[in-house]
Amino acid sequence: MNFPCSVPAFRPRLLACLIAGALASGAWAQESTRQAALDTLVVSGSRTEQKRDDVPASIEVLDRATIEAEQINDIRDAVRDLPNVSVKRAPARFGLATGSTGRDGNAGFNIRGLDGNRVLLLTDGVRTPRSYVFSANAFGRDYFDIGLIERIEILKGPASALYGSDGMAGLVNLITREPQSFLRDGATFGGSASVGYSGEDNGWHTGVSLAGQASDTVQWLLSASGSKTDGLKNMGTNDSANVDRTTPNPQDDTNRALLAKVILTPNADQRHSFTFEHIDKNSDYNMLSGRSKPPYSSTSVIDLQSQTDMKRDRFTWDGRVKVDSALADSVQAVLSYQKASSNEYAFEDRFTAADRVRDVTYDENTWQAVLQAGKLVRVGADWAHSFTYGLDFTRTDVSNLQTGLVPPAGETYPLKRFPDTRETSSAFYIQDEMIHDQWSITPGLRFDRFDIDADQTGFNAPAASLSGSAVSPKLGVLYRATPAWSVYGNYATGFKAPNAFQVNNFFENVTSQFGYKTIPNPDLKPEKSQNFEIGVRGRTGIVDFDVAAFSGNYKDMIEETRPVGGTGGPGNPLIYQSVNVGEARISGFEFKGEVDLSDQGRGFSVPFAYGHTQGTNRSSDQPLNSVDPDKGSIGLKYNAGVWSARLDVIHYVGKKASDVDPTEITAGQQFLPPSSTTLDLSAQWRIRPGLRLNLAVMNLTDKKYWLWPDVRGLASNSPVIDAYSQPGRSFNATLVADF
Repeated sequence: MNFPCSVPAFRPRLLACLIAGALASGAWAQESTRQAALDTLVVSGSRTEQKRDDVPASIEVLDRATIEAEQINDIRDAVRDLPNVSVKRAPARFGLATGSTGRDGNAGFNIRGLDGNRVLLLTDGVRTPRSYVFSANAFGRDYFDIGLIERIEILKGPASALYGSDGMAGLVNLITREPQSFLRDGATFGGSASVGYSGEDNGWHTGVSLAGQASDTVQWLLSASGSKTDGLKNMGTNDSANVDRTTPNPQDDTNRALLAKVILTPNADQRHSFTFEHIDKNSDYNMLSGRSKPPYSSTSVIDLQSQTDMKRDRFTWDGRVKVDSALADSVQAVLSYQKASSNEYAFEDRFTAADRVRDVTYDENTWQAVLQAGKLVRVGADWAHSFTYGLDFTRTDVSNLQTGLVPPAGETYPLKRFPDTRETSSAFYIQDEMIHDQWSITPGLRFDRFDIDADQTGFNAPAASLSGSAVSPKLGVLYRATPAWSVYGNYATGFKAPNAFQVNNFFENVTSQFGYKTIPNPDLKPEKSQNFEIGVRGRTGIVDFDVAAFSGNYKDMIEETRPVGGTGGPGNPLIYQSVNVGEARISGFEFKGEVDLSDQGRGFSVPFAYGHTQGTNRSSDQPLNSVDPDKGSIGLKYNAGVWSARLDVIHYVGKKASDVDPTEITAGQQFLPPSSTTLDLSAQWRIRPGLRLNLAVMNLTDKKYWLWPDVRGLASNSPVIDAYSQPGRSFNATLVADF
């Protein structure tokens, strides 16, 4: 959990109509933007506010000004040009019973070669739901609306020493907006409104935020946004209403979001924040690519309709009090309840065989409580210790249910793929930032105890429970050689506890000639990681840059549904189980920065970034397919007062056969996306103070290209490769007004 968010040095604007694209910041804000970048405060690196450059680790920050200027509309847009970070967004080409391609939408983050539930996702420091994938069902992790977000912090490298399980690869913390973002210069009322269009998905976006100062001790905020979009476009040309189709399937997405906050400050020593957040996302699919081609058999699919609903509601109380005692200078208490519910429905009209229906739900209901204290202790004239320590408790009730018509062979409805499960974790953590002159040395330690209690009720197989613990140490060192130069290094560990699905995944068909079944594994161990990183930061005034190199070892990786027995013959079904088998090594480097050639906010600047990661599955001595190819970007920005323009070039290095584990594809060879370079052109016109028009042309040259996360698992001889391509040339426009 976090101490309060800092207030950016900008007059903020809500941008619920954010559109996929890259757009330059206005010249009127360039100087404040650059200074704020140097003084940016973050909370994810230490669970307390500190300057980003004081964190001995790599951390990306996208503040509200960047979110607006670059027209970031979702988590996929947010990482477009970030080194060693990506978000998978495969095309919607799933079936009712087999194939889940694209059903999870923006599936989640990949940080330095690891993805899925190995990346911890937070909203205001509160854990958000994990992904759940089985057979044709894939529940993604995009329970967010960027219109409600003040800034995004991405911490690269293990985060378990402060945050516990799931922070194997890093964490992403989306921090919501605050009333003071709109109340400037003593104003008691303020707000923002926006409307925009995004060409990549033919989407319309609107949003409005209102904030007020009800009294000297009460502030309030109400923010709402909505969007109506189609599916993401591609460069396919085949419009056939069957499996040969390469153009996107008809898709209607409707998103609604609401954020309400009340801030109470009874006196200078107290602050209490009450937050309600509501996210509601709906997608309707006409799966033309799921239809069979004539001649038909009895089970041929002649129509396939589907719907996905994702909802998340969160209530959070965050209280902070200055106590000035021997044990603490300040205390923070947080209590949060979150209810997340997702549903995937599919109807399959078959030629003469009985029609099939799948109706699958996945729910997570979570209580989280944190009690955290901070204490500054001075030792002599030269040393200071900044202690952060606390207790962290999380309880999540996880459930799933599958119903419908014509169940899989050997099964009956209703059924559960894993039993209703209560996952509980409790932890104590402590961190000490020791400061001496130009040095900061930060050791940290966390002890976690976790329990997975399965409920046998309604579950058609034996249910297993388990418990365990993990100790997660870390050590960071930062040396400030001069005010402009610093060097850092860190050692950090991470772990991911087994989840309900991995312990008790259930499917079986023991009645057919070739039978199969799963068995629980009450002996699963947590996945673990150890990571080393060194880095250099330069802030010369003309060139600002960050360079980092990293290496990590991972062990006890959990492989789901691994065959562990049986032959598949009559009376001897194949037996599958989740087991700890994997070991991996991941290493790489990245750099980013900007060359500033402007004079008093007017003129040219050149942002740049590049990331490289390589990984090996040490259990099989094969490449790690979750690792993305290199990505680099460079831009040219020009600011001229009331208008600005920007050209961005992003280069994606092609995937090589030597970097792919071929065993992941059972038939054929993996499609290898070639290298590609795209250009985006954008401009901003500040019509008058508080009113801005943003315009952008994305993929200016109409380049056909593919991204590795989206095509992973796609065979090179597939006739529908174009269906996985990225959008061609598109146009974005946004109008934003502050008041």
